[in-house]
Amino acid sequence: CLKMASDSPESLMALCTDYCLRNLEGTLCYLLDNETLRLHPDIFLPSEICDKLVNEYVELVKTDSIFEPHESFFTLFSDPRSTRLARIHLREQIVQDQDLEAIRKQDLVELYLTNCEKLTAKSLQTLVSFSHTLISLSLFGCCNIFYEEENPGGCEDDCLVNPTRQVLVKDFTFEGFSRLRFLNLGRLIEGVNVETLLRPLASLAALDLSGIQLNDVGFLTQWKDSLVSLVLYNMDLSEEHIQVISQLHKLRHLDISRDHLSSYYKFKLTRRVLNLFVENLVNLTSLDISGHTMLENCTIPSMEEKMGQTSIEPAKSSIAPFRGLKRPLQFLGLFETSLCRLTHIPAYKVSGDKNEEQVLNAIEAYTEHRPEITSRAINLLFDIARIERCSQLLRALQLVITALKCHKDDKNIQVTGSAALFYLTNSEYRMEQSVKLRRQVIQVVLNGMESYQEVTVQRNCCLTLCNFSIPEELEFQYRRVNELLLNILNQSRQDESIQRIAVHLCNALVCQVDNDHKEAVGKMGFVMTMLKLIQKKLADKTCDQVMEFSWSALWNITDETPDNCEMFLNYSGMKLFLECLKEFPEKQELHRNMLGLLGNVAEVKELRPQLMTSQFISVFSNLLESKADGIEVSYNACGVLSHIMFDGPEAWGICEPHREEVVKRMWAAIQSWDINSRRNINYRSFEPILRLLPQGISPVSQHWATWALYNLVSVYPDKYCPLLIKEGGIPLLKDMIKMASARQETKEMAR
Repeated sequence: CLKMASDSPESLMALCTDYCLRNLEGTLCYLLDNETLRLHPDIFLPSEICDKLVNEYVELVKTDSIFEPHESFFTLFSDPRSTRLARIHLREQIVQDQDLEAIRKQDLVELYLTNCEKLTAKSLQTLVSFSHTLISLSLFGCCNIFYEEENPGGCEDDCLVNPTRQVLVKDFTFEGFSRLRFLNLGRLIEGVNVETLLRPLASLAALDLSGIQLNDVGFLTQWKDSLVSLVLYNMDLSEEHIQVISQLHKLRHLDISRDHLSSYYKFKLTRRVLNLFVENLVNLTSLDISGHTMLENCTIPSMEEKMGQTSIEPAKSSIAPFRGLKRPLQFLGLFETSLCRLTHIPAYKVSGDKNEEQVLNAIEAYTEHRPEITSRAINLLFDIARIERCSQLLRALQLVITALKCHKDDKNIQVTGSAALFYLTNSEYRMEQSVKLRRQVIQVVLNGMESYQEVTVQRNCCLTLCNFSIPEELEFQYRRVNELLLNILNQSRQDESIQRIAVHLCNALVCQVDNDHKEAVGKMGFVMTMLKLIQKKLADKTCDQVMEFSWSALWNITDETPDNCEMFLNYSGMKLFLECLKEFPEKQELHRNMLGLLGNVAEVKELRPQLMTSQFISVFSNLLESKADGIEVSYNACGVLSHIMFDGPEAWGICEPHREEVVKRMWAAIQSWDINSRRNINYRSFEPILRLLPQGISPVSQHWATWALYNLVSVYPDKYCPLLIKEGGIPLLKDMIKMASARQETKEMAR
């Protein structure tokens, strides 16, 4: 009943369901007393729609961190005259006793409760309400559903009490559940008498007793004419168990697998036991013996085993007892057994660790109820994706996404799954992946980052995000991914490698996005976070990638975003700029990034007075002669000064250096640059440059702007000629050529 990750377009039903759940008040419901959801009186929904609403609601609460659950959601389905439920799957902490109580009048046919640990014995009584219609029931992992609060009058002598002072209910049975055919009691709490519990059921077809230890299973024979599926995963078997199982002649699916790491099992599978199953269970189409140790050799001689082409025909089986099968099995579970590596296995689908197909079959078979096995299978897939090439990429991705969604709080699955995703989403596989599938990967990666502060998970998730086109592919989760990355960078103790990747991602996320995005991220504390990182690196006297990426990120986030520029100044950004310049005089990349950022600050008229100090102007003037990173540092320093000069002589509020002296140095710098220089810069708009053209107050600023445009359209014509035309640069240049105040060389360049 797991919802598999899909690569197909969403159905209209799925889209409408999702929309309604995210907008309940605007669609199906209204708020009573500003808190309780109520269905509009004119709405009547059949089970086909109601089932989807409930099941998708559970999925959204579990996997979408921005989806808000509603306390009164299940009360919408309290009246079967307006809303009908038939088949619902509820999971984990989402469901409480009052939620089941709210839907007790429904005629449920199928009810799957998986790991619903908040359910108590009150819900057992609610189950009785469904007894006349229920065909399929799962109570897997509902470990408290047989407990009720201790009787205030004292506890009967024979009742068991758990550590939370709750009493085990011992008198509940499935009496009256006349239609019940499929039952899963996996991981049932110890102390419940399974035989008494099940005895009233007349004709069970499927029973799952995973993780329950029963010394006597003789009671199972009461359903020998109806039981077609039996799961005894992790039950410690004995000869008596085998004798009982072999009498269940209608069985089509038998699972006696175990987790070989969980505890010591005395029982060993023998050739005789497998022969017994083949001889007596003639209807068997699916058998799982994963994790078992074989006591004696069940295989045919090695020479014979390797002969001929691989075959699934029972007559050629490498596992001797299976030569007695009438037809190949549909499924054979051999995970973590030596048998999976044999040549001839008589089954269409095999779970094991021999190859990619077997490993994927294992992940598919065990994800929902066996995370301990699934994490080891995903680890094998990780090795395949890392060392070889994955031939079933789509299936592999879908299975890992499903496992990560299903077990959001399982650390082992989050570690192995996020590591596997890194290799499954790299550039080698990109062409095979749809936008929808890649978005699902991003969502489970962000879920992992949200749920786990653990270093390995965080590193894996950050590395996986690096496989995507940023910011384009992350834009649909833009706010969330930025918040998570800033959260990582604001932690007091940081792993150096995670810090480096997170800063790189932050930088990429604010590069080439619109100003609204930049302003929103600025308000999240982006500028302050980057400055703190720079401050820490300065204290350590370290100029590494984190330092350079942090300045680069500040350069990007301040581009045409005055609010962020102001934050930079308010949080002592200029002080850090001077200290970095002094501490790292030879770091060219660092100088380029810092000057690029200050160019953005200088573009904001209201902030320029804060740059008008003797110290800052002297620093910018000296950097005009820098040869760092080609012309970039000198070019950016000249850009900063060009905007300051644009404010005119009256704004020059300092005695030293003199304005004319700085102007002279600017002319000299511009004339020293190679007009064909290739650039380490990326303009989204020419607006800040173009505004320096129609003015006569600062001819050097006009010349710098013209030089910049000339260089960019000459070296990168395909990119920048259209931008110049689009932003109205041509008439501005034509007008400037006619201006008397413009220098002759500026006019020549403009022409």
